[in-house]
Amino acid sequence: MKLPPPPTQRDRVIYAAAAVVLSYPDDVVLERVPLVEAALAEVGALDGFASTIAHLRSMPQLELQSWHVQEFDLSRRHALHLTFWTAGDTRRRGEVLASIKQTYRDSGLLVDLDGELPDYLPMVLEFAANGAPGLGVALLNTYRGSLELLRMGLEKDSLPHAGVIAAICETLPGESPQTKDEARKLMGPPPTEFVGLDTFLNTTPFQMSGQQGG
Repeated sequence: MKLPPPPTQRDRVIYAAAAVVLSYPDDVVLERVPLVEAALAEVGALDGFASTIAHLRSMPQLELQSWHVQEFDLSRRHALHLTFWTAGDTRRRGEVLASIKQTYRDSGLLVDLDGELPDYLPMVLEFAANGAPGLGVALLNTYRGSLELLRMGLEKDSLPHAGVIAAICETLPGESPQTKDEARKLMGPPPTEFVGLDTFLNTTPFQMSGQQGG
């Protein structure tokens, strides 16, 4: 597969910032919010994230965590696992998850899944920002339909994270679909693997989270 052009510095910051604010709001995530805000402001990408950052500062941590579980872990309308939208809870999904893990291996990096499935959106975003950008953006392009359906679900329910997903989609080629049917048309069968990259990102304000093989 031909890889897309590597993301710009601005796109990398958007991916890295989104990986943080879409994650479960533990101590590490909340401590990084000021860094995320400063990095986004520096590249002129703060607008799409403003509501989410305000949300993360709007309530005590335990309430934030309960909200996150309710809206992202228990709600199918806001699933952060990309293959859920394309394969659901089917046997085929296991095969697709294995192909994503192989993509991580093909990058030559050791990716710490930290107990998550490999299609977890914050993991894919961090991979695109700080690991192997071409492979990461290729994954985001492959699951563009999933991203757009997630965006629509968040917008319909008036959740603050909708702007974050919209910002991610804006970094990808083509206009965002306006209907669910148009989004579903973007869901072709995922490839079994991607080709590797020759070079990786050398400098970034964020780092990959761990050194344990997935």
